[in-house]
Amino acid sequence: MSEEKTIKSAPASWRIILAFFLDLLTVFFVGGFLVASVLGGRTDNGFQLSGFPAIVLFALMIAYFVVFNRYLGGTLWKRILKATR
Repeated sequence: MSEEKTIKSAPASWRIILAFFLDLLTVFFVGGFLVASVLGGRTDNGFQLSGFPAIVLFALMIAYFVVFNRYLGGTLWKRILKATR
């Protein structure tokens, strides 16, 4: 009896890099808009954050990458681009 081993190749580097930048843009704009809506900072052209709201957005961005990669099997764009292992 022989066991068939499935060798899973690593995703292409360009997929990982593209997923990172798309995730960064997504969480910045969506998170920034949400933080600006809740804590103030919305403008006619979008949002402008400084001080505490900017720190909240920065913490939200870090939490997004940690939680999604560690507990949910990859970030949104990693899953879309199939850049997970």
